[in-house]
Amino acid sequence: MDFGIGFLSSNVMLPILDFFYGIVPSYGLAIVALTLVIRFAVYPLSAGSIRSMRRMKIVQPLMQERVKDIQERYKSDPAKQQQAMSEVYKEFGNPLAGCFPLLLQLPILFALFATLRGSPFADVKYPVNLQIVPADQAVQVQPYASKSQNIYVAEGTHYPIQAVLPVGTKLTVGEKIDLAFQTTEGKPLGDILGNYPETDIQPHWQVTRGQERVNLDENGHLVALQPGDVTLEGIVPGIASKKGFLFIDALGRVGALDNELFMTAPDGSKTVNWDGIHWDILFMISAFGISLYVNQLLSGQGATSNPQQNQVNQLTPILFSGMFLFFPLPAGVLLYMLIANIFQTVQTFILQREPLPENLQKLLDEKEKAEAVKNRDALPFEAGKAKRKTSS
Repeated sequence: MDFGIGFLSSNVMLPILDFFYGIVPSYGLAIVALTLVIRFAVYPLSAGSIRSMRRMKIVQPLMQERVKDIQERYKSDPAKQQQAMSEVYKEFGNPLAGCFPLLLQLPILFALFATLRGSPFADVKYPVNLQIVPADQAVQVQPYASKSQNIYVAEGTHYPIQAVLPVGTKLTVGEKIDLAFQTTEGKPLGDILGNYPETDIQPHWQVTRGQERVNLDENGHLVALQPGDVTLEGIVPGIASKKGFLFIDALGRVGALDNELFMTAPDGSKTVNWDGIHWDILFMISAFGISLYVNQLLSGQGATSNPQQNQVNQLTPILFSGMFLFFPLPAGVLLYMLIANIFQTVQTFILQREPLPENLQKLLDEKEKAEAVKNRDALPFEAGKAKRKTSS
């Protein structure tokens, strides 16, 4: 039994999704509600990570000085060095402590991500590799069934569906097979869809590699023509993939640009195909990048003493959000990522204003006093006063 990402998706995410869809029949609102529920559920973990990062930012300079001093003082005595380092970590905290809350919440967030990439928001794909051998070669029949995936056949109703090849993935030339989709109990998907005439789902198969080696019609009847390797892909459309939400045209739309961004005029010149740009996707990608930048400013991650590192930090939100132009995701997934990041930004804003522990506040006050004394000796007006006294 799968107790990983698939288990969380099927037994946690989808029931929550169905619950909210039953209250407000909108898959867009269901995505928003599901995202907020999960973010509130992992709030203590993410808050612990943010607090730890904030503490480490304050104590890191002093901690580095203390560690360097210990390494030099006890370089010939590893045992005492280890003991002294333990005392430092006990006083200031372990720098890795902030990573553990993040690691604990990753499986939940990955399961949510996987849920929004599947049915009902996007088309579900079943890749199958075939091997076709000469007609005179004996082949052992071993029926093939893919890993099941949840398929929504109607609003709020879904079944675990497999792609099935009755005679297996090894065929002889001239052999004919029927490609099919069925539940894990063996009930054909077509029979289930027949009970929901209002649902417009047309499952189909396509050949993605080795088209010359097989003949495949629209009903899933396949004939092996010549030896070689073939890759098939079964596709079951998502019932909400073409539905919109607010400014989003289609929750299942993938990519900000159509394949033909430029149009060629009769004279050979090229013009931009503005209709080929999906502005809703571009808006979410841009808003995601802005929220990353704001979150970076609030947490203080963008400010370091290294100018080159500062430039890298400033470019990170642009690069991270811009990669979705080249590795596109469905609009529903982008909506989740945008909402989750806005939630994270608000959470960071709130937690950055929490009072610090007494020992850390004392260190921060001492550091600020030391910097104030250091800067006071170099103030321009004091230098001017000294100059005027000298000239008189």
